[in-house]
Amino acid sequence: MFHEYRDEITYLKQHNLHFEKLFNEHNELDEQIQKAEEGVEHLSNQEIEVLKKKKLLLKDQIYAMILEYRKTHSKS
Repeated sequence: MFHEYRDEITYLKQHNLHFEKLFNEHNELDEQIQKAEEGVEHLSNQEIEVLKKKKLLLKDQIYAMILEYRKTHSKS
């Protein structure tokens, strides 16, 4: 996720506990969804959709934090 922002993500994970929490939660949801889609974890289609929506919301929040960081730390 957001490979082009690797440096920003690394910095934010080390210096912003809220960002780190959101990032980790996103990755945990991604793993849970993948297991459910592979049949390893048994969830209904509706439950999977709910998890995907939560994951997307987290991704949007993470992206907004990355953009805010870039705006305030741009190399002008």
